[in-house]
Amino acid sequence: MMDDELTLIETVKTVNEMGDIIEEEKRISVLCDVESVTRSEFYTAASHDMQPEIVFVINKFDYENQSKIEYSGSKYDVIRTYKPNGKHNPTPMNIDRLELVCKGAD
Repeated sequence: MMDDELTLIETVKTVNEMGDIIEEEKRISVLCDVESVTRSEFYTAASHDMQPEIVFVINKFDYENQSKIEYSGSKYDVIRTYKPNGKHNPTPMNIDRLELVCKGAD
């Protein structure tokens, strides 16, 4: 359905005229669905010292390896991405989707 919205955040480093490195955020708003982390993924990740909290499902063509997300006023770090293969439900929605497994940003 993709009836929610998040902001993908990429940190871009540039050099100003003085030679200083400047970090700027490049923000892109995209449509998404929000899902819960599965119980098995949560416990498996916890055993590897990771703490997944939320899963965002977006169109795979919107994602350019951004490492941060802002959603409903909170920031998240992308832990991993997952592209479903669509074998069990090969609809265009499943083929073109990408899951972003995230944890709360520090």
